[in-house]
Amino acid sequence: MAEILRVEDLCTYFKTAVDHVSFHINSNEIVGFVGESGCGKSTSMLAIMQLVMNTPGKSVTGRILFEGRNLLEYRQGSREMCAVRGGKISMIFQEPMTSLNPTMEIGEQIAEMIRTHMDVSPDEAKER
Repeated sequence: MAEILRVEDLCTYFKTAVDHVSFHINSNEIVGFVGESGCGKSTSMLAIMQLVMNTPGKSVTGRILFEGRNLLEYRQGSREMCAVRGGKISMIFQEPMTSLNPTMEIGEQIAEMIRTHMDVSPDEAKER
């Protein structure tokens, strides 16, 4: 049989760095981060929500203070972090086709997130 593909000694490295980023957001502010592709917008936000913590070769250092608590003290996947992520801090990902389900109405998808993080009925969630 004829060989169709051979790969030998392949090395793949993925290194994304966010270096010494500092900012603060006051209550009742809505903030958007803009910048060129690859400048660290998404990586910074994913780090805040502990969504890049277990990726090999990555480490997150510094402090992320939210409501006076350092989020880096929470274990990834802990009840405390899950209550923050989505319940108090959210992110709209850049690729809506991978974030939203095109077979569901947008209102249902938003209500689903509200029901996940708040003790409300389906009707209350839809109203919110």
